[in-house]
Amino acid sequence: MIDAKLVGDLRARTGAGIVDCKKALVEADGDIEKAIEILRKTGAIKAAKKNAERQTTEGLIEAYVHSNGKVGAMIELQCETDFVARNADFHELAHDIAMQIVAMSPLYVSPDQVPAELVEKEMSIYMGEESLANKPEEIKKKIVDGKLNKWYEEICLLNQLWMKDDSMTIGQLIERKIATIGEKIVIARFTRFELAAGPEVCE
Repeated sequence: MIDAKLVGDLRARTGAGIVDCKKALVEADGDIEKAIEILRKTGAIKAAKKNAERQTTEGLIEAYVHSNGKVGAMIELQCETDFVARNADFHELAHDIAMQIVAMSPLYVSPDQVPAELVEKEMSIYMGEESLANKPEEIKKKIVDGKLNKWYEEICLLNQLWMKDDSMTIGQLIERKIATIGEKIVIARFTRFELAAGPEVCE
């Protein structure tokens, strides 16, 4: 079983997709340096770099309001061309993500948008738990990392399990759509509205 934190670290270092990172780590028996070499050989890093350089100047604004009329969301989903922006699959993806925002109330798009001071505060809470007091530092770090990843799953849209299929995250759903549609897709920002509450905006 490959740890999600390890996958995240490899992805941060290479820019390769989650699926490619997992495959490489499995093949490398969890050795991140060997996994990087595998990604280089398969061309995944080069493809990721090329994808990162591609511009998302098109897209759409999708809105979803729950049937009770008391909660809703708007999302700006970006792609590369107007052709894809008018594609039914792209519209469906935007609608599904807007529904996810309404149902699961994320606060940020991804972990890198979470303020550092907030992460540090959360980590200090975990580190201060009595159950960790007598554990070795290495074990303690693994437990804290696991709790932090779980926290990201709650507050970060891309890390949340998709409400329609909890075998994948929203990030994985988008990567699957990218593979199908053939263009880079980015969640630029979202806003969640709830009656009698202020709007939550993430950019």
